[in-house]
Order: sequence, then C-alpha cells, then structure tokens
Amino acid sequence: MRNLSNIQSFFLIFIMFFLTSCGGGGLNFPSAKDQPVNAKDRIKKNLKEGRGLRIGSALNKNSGGNFMFASSNPLWRATLEKLDFIPLANVDYAGGVIITDWYGDAGNSEELKVAVRFLTTEIRSDALEITVYKKTCTEVNSCQTSKIETNLNNEIKASILRRAAVLSKEAESKKDD
Repeated sequence: MRNLSNIQSFFLIFIMFFLTSCGGGGLNFPSAKDQPVNAKDRIKKNLKEGRGLRIGSALNKNSGGNFMFASSNPLWRATLEKLDFIPLANVDYAGGVIITDWYGDAGNSEELKVAVRFLTTEIRSDALEITVYKKTCTEVNSCQTSKIETNLNNEIKASILRRAAVLSKEAESKKDD
C-alpha cells in the first residue's frame, strides 16, 4: 500500500471491517431437512417460533386484501374461453391484459393478433377494449402490420360479454344453492 492518504486508509479499513463482519456471528440457521415438507406444517412451525409477523395485519384490523382472482372473474374467464383457439403470447391478470400470438391459416399471407384490455371487472359494454392487428407478408421478411377497425372487434367483445353474463349467472345460482 503505497502512499495512501489517511482518508483512503480509513475507507479501506472501514470496508474490510464490514466485509469480515458478515460471518453471521454464530447464528444457527435451520437446515432444510429440519423444515416440514407440508406448507401448512411450515406455517404452524414458523408461527410457533415467532416468525409469522405480518406488518400489514398488525397496522390494519382488516387483514388481507380485496382481490378478485382470475378464476372468480367471469369477464376474464369468458375472454380466455373465447380466445382458446389462438395461442396466447401475454396474459397479465394484474395488469388486465390478454394478447394473443399471431394467428392465420397456413396458406394465407395474412395473420391476426388480438389484444384485450380490461377496463373494469364489471360486465358492461365499456369493460373491454378489443384491438385487432393485421400482419400481411408478401415475402419472408417483408411484412406490414396495421391496427384494423372492423366489425370483428365488436363481434369479439359481444361474444365475450355474452359468455361472461352466462358465467356470472351460473356463479350467482351456485351461491344461492
């Protein structure tokens, strides 16, 4: 260490101190073989050992959130059912987006892609925004992509809304039973 100034020496010692102090201080971490395999048993063990603190539930008396999962959302389920013949490229329930992959016939130079944005979880006409894209390829690497506004957008939306209404009524009848 040639000609290190006092400040450089101090920082070097400071960094070395923190790097060598990360040894754990004799803490014994449990082995994986000591942990139960079943998730419910692990939860019970962690709660018994005091590892189950939830800050959110300690601050708010209404623990948990109000989440509507995809399996209970009729609009989401109806959309997946109606688009099940097209491979899906992106599905994000939290973001409210479903985007299909390009879909077309084998001998055709045109392919379609459908993007569905969920604006609300309620079943109503303005709950969905359907966008259809068309890709036309004249050669292998020569393709034109454009957003199309046709009656197909409205047909897809109407089909999804009808199916969502049916699924919603079925869910309500199951609740009543």
